[in-house]
Amino acid sequence: MDIVSTTPRPGQKKVIILGGGFAGLEAAKTLAHHNDFHVRLIDQKNHHLFQPLLYQVATAGLNPSDIAIPIRSILSKAKNVAVHMGKITKVNLAEKWVSGDGGLRLAYDYLIVACGAQHSYFGKNEWEEFAPGLKTVEQATEIRRRILVAFEAAENEVDPAKQVALLTFVVVGGGPTGVEMAGSIAEISRSVIVRDFRRIDPSKARVLLVEAGPRILNMFDEGLAAHAREDLKKMGVEVLTSGRVTNIDAEGVTVGSEKVAARTVVWAATFSLPTVT
Repeated sequence: MDIVSTTPRPGQKKVIILGGGFAGLEAAKTLAHHNDFHVRLIDQKNHHLFQPLLYQVATAGLNPSDIAIPIRSILSKAKNVAVHMGKITKVNLAEKWVSGDGGLRLAYDYLIVACGAQHSYFGKNEWEEFAPGLKTVEQATEIRRRILVAFEAAENEVDPAKQVALLTFVVVGGGPTGVEMAGSIAEISRSVIVRDFRRIDPSKARVLLVEAGPRILNMFDEGLAAHAREDLKKMGVEVLTSGRVTNIDAEGVTVGSEKVAARTVVWAATFSLPTVT
Protein backbone atom coordinates (compact mmCIF):
# COMPACT_ATOMS: atom_id res chain seq x y z
CA MET A 1 0.00 0.00 0.00
CA ASP A 2 1.51 3.31 -1.09
CA ILE A 3 -0.69 6.28 -0.27
CA VAL A 4 1.41 9.44 -0.12
CA SER A 5 -0.99 12.34 0.18
CA THR A 6 1.42 15.24 0.01
CA THR A 7 4.47 16.22 -1.97
CA PRO A 8 7.20 18.62 -0.89
CA ARG A 9 6.68 22.26 -1.71
CA PRO A 10 9.59 24.31 -3.07
CA GLY A 11 11.98 25.06 -0.25
CA GLN A 12 10.71 22.37 2.11
CA LYS A 13 13.32 20.02 3.57
CA LYS A 14 12.51 16.35 3.04
CA VAL A 15 12.50 14.24 6.21
CA ILE A 16 12.08 10.47 6.21
CA ILE A 17 11.22 8.67 9.44
CA LEU A 18 11.71 4.91 9.54
CA GLY A 19 9.39 3.41 12.15
CA GLY A 20 5.97 4.24 13.57
CA GLY A 21 6.68 3.39 17.18
CA PHE A 22 6.82 5.85 20.06
CA ALA A 23 9.98 7.62 18.86
CA GLY A 24 8.97 7.79 15.21
CA LEU A 25 5.50 9.11 15.99
CA GLU A 26 6.83 11.69 18.43
CA ALA A 27 9.27 12.93 15.79
CA ALA A 28 6.48 13.16 13.20
CA LYS A 29 4.14 15.01 15.57
CA THR A 30 6.89 17.46 16.51
CA LEU A 31 7.81 18.17 12.88
CA ALA A 32 4.13 18.57 12.00
CA HIS A 33 4.31 22.00 13.64
CA HIS A 34 7.08 23.13 11.28
CA ASN A 35 5.88 23.74 7.72
CA ASP A 36 9.41 24.11 6.40
CA PHE A 37 9.66 20.29 6.56
CA HIS A 38 7.92 17.66 4.47
CA VAL A 39 7.82 14.39 6.40
CA ARG A 40 7.30 10.82 5.25
CA LEU A 41 6.83 8.22 7.97
CA ILE A 42 7.45 4.68 6.76
CA ASP A 43 6.50 1.54 8.69
CA GLN A 44 5.89 -2.10 7.79
CA LYS A 45 2.59 -1.96 9.70
CA ASN A 46 -0.27 0.47 9.24
CA HIS A 47 -0.79 0.79 12.99
CA HIS A 48 1.04 2.04 16.04
CA LEU A 49 1.25 -0.63 18.71
CA PHE A 50 1.20 0.15 22.43
CA GLN A 51 3.72 -2.57 23.24
CA PRO A 52 3.64 -2.24 27.06
CA LEU A 53 0.18 -3.86 27.00
CA LEU A 54 0.97 -6.69 24.60
CA TYR A 55 1.16 -9.11 27.51
CA GLN A 56 -2.53 -8.44 28.18
CA VAL A 57 -3.40 -9.42 24.62
CA ALA A 58 -1.29 -12.55 25.06
CA THR A 59 -3.25 -13.49 28.18
CA ALA A 60 -6.69 -12.56 26.81
CA GLY A 61 -7.08 -9.47 28.98
CA LEU A 62 -7.32 -7.17 25.96
CA ASN A 63 -8.10 -7.51 22.28
CA PRO A 64 -5.56 -6.47 19.61
CA SER A 65 -7.75 -3.53 18.59
CA ASP A 66 -7.44 -2.13 22.12
CA ILE A 67 -3.73 -1.44 21.69
CA ALA A 68 -3.30 -1.01 17.90
CA ILE A 69 -4.15 2.45 16.53
CA PRO A 70 -3.96 3.33 12.80
CA ILE A 71 -0.97 5.58 12.16
CA ARG A 72 -2.98 7.58 9.65
CA SER A 73 -5.58 8.38 12.30
CA ILE A 74 -2.92 9.59 14.72
CA LEU A 75 -1.38 11.87 12.08
CA SER A 76 -4.58 12.81 10.24
CA LYS A 77 -4.25 16.51 11.11
CA ALA A 78 -0.55 16.71 10.24
CA LYS A 79 -0.80 18.26 6.78
CA ASN A 80 2.92 18.08 6.06
CA VAL A 81 3.25 14.42 7.07
CA ALA A 82 2.68 11.54 4.64
CA VAL A 83 2.33 7.93 5.80
CA HIS A 84 3.67 5.01 3.80
CA MET A 85 3.26 1.34 4.69
CA GLY A 86 6.18 -0.61 3.30
CA LYS A 87 9.55 -2.16 3.98
CA ILE A 88 12.80 -0.28 3.49
CA THR A 89 15.57 -2.59 2.33
CA LYS A 90 18.42 -0.18 1.59
CA VAL A 91 19.70 3.13 2.91
CA ASN A 92 22.30 5.12 0.98
CA LEU A 93 23.76 7.60 3.43
CA ALA A 94 26.21 9.07 0.94
CA GLU A 95 23.59 9.95 -1.67
CA LYS A 96 20.76 10.43 0.85
CA TRP A 97 18.08 8.07 -0.40
CA VAL A 98 16.23 5.00 0.76
CA SER A 99 14.70 2.21 -1.29
CA GLY A 100 12.30 -0.59 -0.57
CA ASP A 101 9.74 -3.05 -1.80
CA GLY A 102 7.82 -2.36 -5.00
CA GLY A 103 10.54 -0.21 -6.53
CA LEU A 104 10.19 2.49 -3.90
CA ARG A 105 13.00 5.05 -3.86
CA LEU A 106 12.86 8.30 -1.91
CA ALA A 107 15.42 11.06 -1.49
CA TYR A 108 15.80 12.88 1.81
CA ASP A 109 17.56 15.78 3.46
CA TYR A 110 17.22 14.30 6.94
CA LEU A 111 16.77 10.68 7.98
CA ILE A 112 15.40 9.58 11.36
CA VAL A 113 15.86 5.87 12.10
CA ALA A 114 13.38 4.74 14.75
CA CYS A 115 12.91 1.08 13.87
CA GLY A 116 12.74 -0.11 17.46
CA ALA A 117 14.18 -3.42 18.62
CA GLN A 118 13.70 -7.10 17.94
CA HIS A 119 14.26 -10.20 20.01
CA SER A 120 17.73 -11.75 20.14
CA TYR A 121 18.11 -15.47 20.77
CA PHE A 122 21.88 -15.37 21.38
CA GLY A 123 22.45 -16.73 17.88
CA LYS A 124 20.01 -19.60 18.48
CA ASN A 125 17.29 -18.42 16.12
CA GLU A 126 15.86 -21.93 15.96
CA TRP A 127 14.53 -21.33 19.50
CA GLU A 128 11.97 -18.84 18.17
CA GLU A 129 9.75 -21.65 16.86
CA PHE A 130 9.33 -22.98 20.40
CA ALA A 131 9.57 -19.70 22.34
CA PRO A 132 7.96 -16.78 20.51
CA GLY A 133 8.78 -13.27 21.59
CA LEU A 134 6.29 -10.55 22.44
CA LYS A 135 6.82 -7.59 20.12
CA THR A 136 3.88 -7.78 17.69
CA VAL A 137 0.13 -8.39 17.73
CA GLU A 138 0.70 -11.58 15.76
CA GLN A 139 3.10 -12.90 18.40
CA ALA A 140 0.72 -11.94 21.21
CA THR A 141 -2.22 -13.76 19.64
CA GLU A 142 -0.05 -16.81 18.96
CA ILE A 143 1.06 -16.89 22.61
CA ARG A 144 -2.58 -16.55 23.68
CA ARG A 145 -3.47 -19.49 21.45
CA ARG A 146 -0.67 -21.63 22.90
CA ILE A 147 -1.66 -20.87 26.49
CA LEU A 148 -5.34 -21.67 25.99
CA VAL A 149 -4.64 -24.76 23.87
CA ALA A 150 -2.28 -26.05 26.58
CA PHE A 151 -5.09 -26.02 29.16
CA GLU A 152 -7.49 -27.67 26.72
CA ALA A 153 -4.95 -30.36 25.84
CA ALA A 154 -4.20 -30.98 29.51
CA GLU A 155 -7.91 -31.52 30.17
CA ASN A 156 -7.91 -34.42 27.70
CA GLU A 157 -4.45 -35.84 28.48
CA VAL A 158 -4.41 -39.17 30.34
CA ASP A 159 -0.62 -39.43 30.73
CA PRO A 160 0.31 -37.69 34.02
CA ALA A 161 3.79 -36.64 32.85
CA LYS A 162 2.46 -35.14 29.62
CA GLN A 163 -0.28 -33.37 31.55
CA VAL A 164 2.31 -31.80 33.86
CA ALA A 165 4.29 -30.57 30.84
CA LEU A 166 1.15 -29.05 29.33
CA LEU A 167 0.45 -27.24 32.59
CA THR A 168 3.99 -25.87 32.86
CA PHE A 169 4.59 -22.38 31.47
CA VAL A 170 8.10 -20.94 31.23
CA VAL A 171 8.86 -17.26 30.67
CA VAL A 172 12.49 -16.49 29.80
CA GLY A 173 13.63 -13.02 30.83
CA GLY A 174 13.03 -11.16 34.08
CA GLY A 175 12.55 -7.66 32.72
CA PRO A 176 9.21 -5.80 32.79
CA THR A 177 7.70 -7.85 29.95
CA GLY A 178 8.70 -11.16 31.50
CA VAL A 179 7.49 -10.20 34.96
CA GLU A 180 4.14 -8.98 33.63
CA MET A 181 3.74 -12.04 31.41
CA ALA A 182 4.49 -14.54 34.18
CA GLY A 183 2.17 -12.76 36.59
CA SER A 184 -0.65 -12.66 34.05
CA ILE A 185 -0.39 -16.38 33.26
CA ALA A 186 -0.56 -17.11 36.98
CA GLU A 187 -3.54 -14.80 37.36
CA ILE A 188 -5.64 -16.36 34.60
CA SER A 189 -4.86 -19.88 35.79
CA ARG A 190 -5.74 -19.13 39.41
CA SER A 191 -8.59 -16.64 38.96
CA VAL A 192 -10.03 -16.44 35.46
CA ILE A 193 -10.34 -20.04 34.26
CA VAL A 194 -9.97 -21.86 37.56
CA ARG A 195 -13.56 -23.24 37.45
CA ASP A 196 -13.81 -23.87 33.71
CA PHE A 197 -12.43 -27.42 33.60
CA ARG A 198 -13.63 -30.77 34.95
CA ARG A 199 -10.53 -32.97 34.99
CA ILE A 200 -7.73 -30.51 35.70
CA ASP A 201 -7.21 -27.79 38.27
CA PRO A 202 -5.77 -24.78 36.37
CA SER A 203 -4.64 -23.25 39.66
CA LYS A 204 -2.07 -26.04 39.92
CA ALA A 205 -0.34 -24.88 36.74
CA ARG A 206 3.36 -24.23 37.19
CA VAL A 207 4.60 -20.82 36.05
CA LEU A 208 8.38 -20.45 35.98
CA LEU A 209 10.16 -17.14 35.35
CA VAL A 210 13.82 -17.61 34.38
CA GLU A 211 16.29 -14.73 34.61
CA ALA A 212 19.98 -15.07 33.72
CA GLY A 213 21.03 -12.24 36.04
CA PRO A 214 21.15 -12.22 39.85
CA ARG A 215 17.73 -10.55 40.17
CA ILE A 216 14.65 -9.66 38.16
CA LEU A 217 13.98 -6.09 37.01
CA ASN A 218 17.67 -5.25 37.16
CA MET A 219 17.03 -1.85 35.57
CA PHE A 220 14.96 -0.81 38.58
CA ASP A 221 15.69 -0.13 42.24
CA GLU A 222 16.59 -3.27 44.20
CA GLY A 223 13.80 -2.67 46.69
CA LEU A 224 11.22 -2.45 43.92
CA ALA A 225 12.57 -5.62 42.31
CA ALA A 226 12.42 -7.47 45.63
CA HIS A 227 8.84 -6.34 46.16
CA ALA A 228 7.89 -7.53 42.66
CA ARG A 229 9.50 -10.89 43.31
CA GLU A 230 7.53 -11.27 46.53
CA ASP A 231 4.30 -10.40 44.70
CA LEU A 232 5.06 -13.01 42.04
CA LYS A 233 5.69 -15.58 44.75
CA LYS A 234 2.30 -14.83 46.31
CA MET A 235 0.70 -15.35 42.90
CA GLY A 236 2.37 -18.75 42.61
CA VAL A 237 5.13 -17.83 40.16
CA GLU A 238 8.47 -19.57 40.67
CA VAL A 239 11.34 -17.15 40.05
CA LEU A 240 14.69 -18.63 39.07
CA THR A 241 17.57 -16.15 38.94
CA SER A 242 21.12 -16.77 37.71
CA GLY A 243 19.53 -19.32 35.42
CA ARG A 244 21.11 -19.51 31.97
CA VAL A 245 18.97 -21.09 29.28
CA THR A 246 21.08 -23.49 27.22
CA ASN A 247 18.42 -25.03 25.00
CA ILE A 248 14.78 -24.73 23.99
CA ASP A 249 12.94 -27.35 21.95
CA ALA A 250 9.49 -28.88 21.54
CA GLU A 251 9.87 -30.71 24.85
CA GLY A 252 10.72 -27.69 26.99
CA VAL A 253 13.60 -25.62 28.29
CA THR A 254 17.04 -26.55 29.56
CA VAL A 255 18.32 -24.23 32.28
CA GLY A 256 21.97 -24.97 32.92
CA SER A 257 21.90 -28.76 32.90
CA GLU A 258 18.32 -29.14 34.17
CA LYS A 259 15.55 -29.96 31.72
CA VAL A 260 12.15 -28.40 32.43
CA ALA A 261 9.37 -30.16 30.55
CA ALA A 262 7.04 -27.46 29.24
CA ARG A 263 4.84 -27.10 26.18
CA THR A 264 4.48 -23.32 26.41
CA VAL A 265 7.54 -21.08 26.49
CA VAL A 266 7.61 -17.30 26.05
CA TRP A 267 10.79 -15.39 25.20
CA ALA A 268 11.08 -12.02 26.96
CA ALA A 269 14.86 -11.81 27.18
CA THR A 270 17.40 -9.76 25.22
CA PHE A 271 16.80 -7.45 22.28
CA SER A 272 18.86 -6.36 19.30
CA LEU A 273 18.52 -3.60 16.72
CA PRO A 274 17.11 -4.52 13.30
CA THR A 275 19.52 -4.30 10.38
CA VAL A 276 18.99 -1.81 7.56
CA THR A 277 21.81 -1.84 5.01
